[in-house]
Amino acid sequence: MWSRRVIGIAAACAALCGSGGVEAAAWRDGAHVYEKVCRYCHEAGVGPVIRGRNLPVEYVQRVVRFGNRAMPAFRPSEIDDASLADVARLISSGTPLAKE
Repeated sequence: MWSRRVIGIAAACAALCGSGGVEAAAWRDGAHVYEKVCRYCHEAGVGPVIRGRNLPVEYVQRVVRFGNRAMPAFRPSEIDDASLADVARLISSGTPLAKE
């Protein structure tokens, strides 16, 4: 299980680097953040399922910003506040994402 988490974290970091995510302004919207960062762990069995669980927006934002267990923290320079709020709303609402 530990190695899967490490792989997931590495995938998230690779996604950030590969998407040009170092610059927060690179995100189009929350769906883009989810597709390029969250999905790698949360839809691959590495991290817990987060969509469809009615997680509060504030909870999602806090976990993303400060991390939790194997979940890495993402700085505002990696995911800006507006994009974080948008992806948190998408996750909380269960709204279908563009790729679905």
